[in-house]
Amino acid sequence: MSHSKLRSEKICLNCGTETTGRYCPACGQENIEPKQTVWHLVNHFFSDLTHFDGKFFVTVKDLFAKPGFLSREYMMGRRASYLDPIRMYVFTSAIFFLIFFSFSELKTLNLSVGTQEEIQKDPELRRLAGTAKSLQDSIRLLHEYNAKKNPLVRATTDSTKGDQGIVIKVDSDFHSFGAYDSSQKALPPAKRDGWMKRIYRGKEIEFSLRMKENPNDFLLELWNNFLHEFPKVLFVSLPLFALILKLLYIRRRQYYYVDHGIFAIHLYIFSFLILLVYFGLIGFNRFALEHGMTWLSKPLNLLVIIYAFYYYYKAMRRFYGQGRVKTLVKYFLLFVLSFIVQLFIFSGFALFTLLET
Repeated sequence: MSHSKLRSEKICLNCGTETTGRYCPACGQENIEPKQTVWHLVNHFFSDLTHFDGKFFVTVKDLFAKPGFLSREYMMGRRASYLDPIRMYVFTSAIFFLIFFSFSELKTLNLSVGTQEEIQKDPELRRLAGTAKSLQDSIRLLHEYNAKKNPLVRATTDSTKGDQGIVIKVDSDFHSFGAYDSSQKALPPAKRDGWMKRIYRGKEIEFSLRMKENPNDFLLELWNNFLHEFPKVLFVSLPLFALILKLLYIRRRQYYYVDHGIFAIHLYIFSFLILLVYFGLIGFNRFALEHGMTWLSKPLNLLVIIYAFYYYYKAMRRFYGQGRVKTLVKYFLLFVLSFIVQLFIFSGFALFTLLET
């Protein structure tokens, strides 16, 4: 409750309802003077902040220490002591992706004419790899090699030391979409490409041209656009994850779809938070490596991973109240089915990213 002066008028400024107390019985707005001092605004800000923090830390503590407890409490109607799950999801996902993007976004790429295995097998590639002295030189030599064969460009991050990377064809059969379109018109109608293949070939030509112009910037744009689809993937997958839970527990009629949804939201929130902990451990691993403390960092990493897998099982067992064997079976099915769903959604967004890039 604020300490602002009450208005002498008993008509609510918000909805016009007559009120006899401090709060409007219709909309709940406090019937105080609309003009407020700077001190009141500062006091109101800190009151709201500490109120949010108090609920937030209590919610996080019980979320981590008592798997499935918060969802059970919400289902039973005991909600005032905890932060609203949807509000909590928005807050934690925003923090998670802010940190995730700061670590995952690429600023530079190194381009090479092939993997070490490919270089060793091909004498011409081995010769080119030995003569390249810069990024521009690598691209020039790669085009020189492409005059004889059809090689691949392999992109890797600065921190990558192995042969993993993104493989993209450098050249298309056509130098422009107009050339491809002209070749199609020259064919009999029965032998022309369908609309789906036309879209594919159009993108192939566009990617080829952009790779020739500036491969570094193009691959950076492609990768970073792809990363920024992750929040949408998780947001779309959440109601489907709840639907899987509904199907797994279809005989438990006391649980409505919304109950499964709240449980899914709490699991997603835990996933965000445990991944933030894991990101913190990655930083600690570097510190431990520099100071000879790997004996401590490795067990901590393993402990976090084990607890994450145990948490999902324990949360399901506590929330749904079934035995160990049934819970384990449904736990396994949940992971398999959710992986398949995530894979389909992920593939769809990946295709959308390619079409929009």
